[in-house]
Amino acid sequence: MACLSPAQLQKFQEDGFLVLEGFLSAEECMAMRQRINEIVAEMDVPPHCRTEFSTQEEEQLRAQGSTDYFLSSGDKIRFFFEKGVFDKKGNFLVPPEKALNKVGHALHAYDPVFKSVTHSTKVQALARSLGLQVPVVVQSMYIFKQPHFGGEVFPHQDATFLYTEPLGRVLGMWIAVEDATLSNGCLWFIPGSHINGVSRRMIRAPAGSAPGTSFLGSDPAWDDSLFVPTPVHTGALVLIHGEVVHKSEQNLSASSRQAYTFHLMEAVGTVWSPENWLQPTADLAFPPLYTS
Repeated sequence: MACLSPAQLQKFQEDGFLVLEGFLSAEECMAMRQRINEIVAEMDVPPHCRTEFSTQEEEQLRAQGSTDYFLSSGDKIRFFFEKGVFDKKGNFLVPPEKALNKVGHALHAYDPVFKSVTHSTKVQALARSLGLQVPVVVQSMYIFKQPHFGGEVFPHQDATFLYTEPLGRVLGMWIAVEDATLSNGCLWFIPGSHINGVSRRMIRAPAGSAPGTSFLGSDPAWDDSLFVPTPVHTGALVLIHGEVVHKSEQNLSASSRQAYTFHLMEAVGTVWSPENWLQPTADLAFPPLYTS
C-alpha cells in the first residue's frame, strides 16, 4: 500500500498534496510518542537557548534568525518552544513537556526510533513510486501542537525555507502521530498552489551578521476561502509538495495534535541553495533515504 496508484500520483501532481490514511500502525505511532516523551524528559535547555518559535516574519527574524541555537540545529536534536511559556528570566510558566512547539532538526539521523520510521521500507517504497532517484533527508521535526495554546502556523511554502534550483525537488512527509482534526489544528492547503513558484525566500546572513536571516520577496495575501481542511487519523501520511501553500490554525481544543515530519530532496540534478538557513555539515551530510 506504500506505492502510489496512477490515480493517486495524478492527484498529488494536480493538488500538490495527498493524504494516505493508515500509512503507519497505531503501534508505530505509539512508539514515536513514547520515544519523544523520553527525549523531552531528558532535555536540558540552558535559559539563554530557550527560543520561542513563530512563523510570523518579524518574530521569526528576532527569535530564530538572531540565535545560533536555531541556525546550528540542522545536525542536532534541539528544543523549540511556544510563545508565552517563559517568564522574563527564562523560567517555565507551564510544565516543560507542555511548553514545546517542536523538537528538531536531526531526529532522523540520531534517534533510532525516528531513523527507523524515516528509512522504513514503506517510506522508501513511497519515494520510489514518486520517481525519486536519489532522495536525501534534509531535516526532521516532531511537532506537538499543544492543547489550548498550540500556535497557529501561518500560510507558507516549505521551499521558502528549503530552496533548490530547480524548484520542485523538495517533498515533505507529514505523519499524524495523533488524530488531526478541525478543532485541534489540522493542516489546510490551497490545492494547485504549487505551480506558481515561490514568492518569498528566507536566506542566511553571512557568519557573524545580525540578524542571522532575512527574507527576500513577500507572500501575497492568500485568499482564505481557497484553503481546504485536511483532517486525518492517527497513522496517516500527508505528502506535501515543497511549493504548495499550507497552514494550520491555533489549537484551542483539549487534545494535542502531535506529528512527525521530515523533508526529502531529490539530489540528482539539484542544487541546494547555499543561502538556505539549513546546510549540510561535516558532522551530518544529508543522508540518502534509500538503504538498499
